[in-house]
Parts: sequence; structure tokens; C-alpha cells
Amino acid sequence: MESRAKLAGHAIHPMLIVFPLGLLAMAVIFDSIERATGNVAFATVGFWNIAAGIIGGLIAAVFGLWDWLAIPGGTRARAIGLWHGAGNVIVVVLFAASWLLRRGDPVHLPGAMPLTLEVVAVMLALVTGWLGGELVERLRVGVDDGAHLDAPSSLSGQPAMSERRTVRA
Repeated sequence: MESRAKLAGHAIHPMLIVFPLGLLAMAVIFDSIERATGNVAFATVGFWNIAAGIIGGLIAAVFGLWDWLAIPGGTRARAIGLWHGAGNVIVVVLFAASWLLRRGDPVHLPGAMPLTLEVVAVMLALVTGWLGGELVERLRVGVDDGAHLDAPSSLSGQPAMSERRTVRA
């Protein structure tokens, strides 16, 4: 099943998710470094990484929802997509709560509760990331129906099915 939202022939949702995932994961790392070293600059960077990660996550979610709506009802892919999307909404909500709890601090220090929320969110993101992989790699959601190892470039304007070759072992 091909993605509904594409840019230059590729699905937009998987292109966008790398930004919030990286930003939010790095926020946990920077906040952990701040806790270990006491260097408040790391907390400030973590705080702003969360803000950017939340915005990026919401943008990616729009394209993910658009693709999910195209998955036929009653399929395993539709159910996995629902768990993937709902789980990622929870990830964003947990990080938003962490961010809001830190907002009043002048240097945005993460207390025990904000850092705990971040760690739980990252652990959940690992599960939802696996579910996203299941959708693409096992259930072929977002994959061009004619995809193969010798498919022409998506920029060529040719369908992937044209000139399909057999792969030699």
C-alpha cells in the first residue's frame, strides 16, 4: 500500500519522524548529562530540544494520520497503525508535560518528575517505533507496490514496476 502523502516520490511521514525522535531522545541525554555534571547549559538545550521535538512530532503525526486513514478497515495493519499513532501521541503528551513542568525554572532544570516522564516517553517511543517498522517492513504500508531492487529512481517519473529484473543470488 503506497503512502498518500509523498514528496519527490517518497512518503513524507517517515522523512519527518527522524527529527522529533532525534530531538526528544537527545533531550533525555542532555538532561541526564546536566544531572550528572550540574552544567545547566545542558538542561537549557534539553528544554528547547523538547519544544522542537513536540512541534516536529505534531507535524509528522498529520502525515501519519493521513496515511493511516487510507489503510483498509478490519486489517492487522489498521490496528497496528492505531497503536503506533496513539502511542506516539502519548509520547508527545509526556514530553509536553515534562516541558511544562520545567517552564517556570529560569534555566529549565529537569526535576525528578520531568526526567521520569522523558524516560518513560522514550521507552514508549521504542515500542511505537517498532510498530512503525512492523507497518513498513512486514505489512508493506507506505511501500510502492512495484518496489524491487532494480526499480528506477522515484524522480524518473517511471513506475517502479517497469523493467523489473530478477535478482541473481
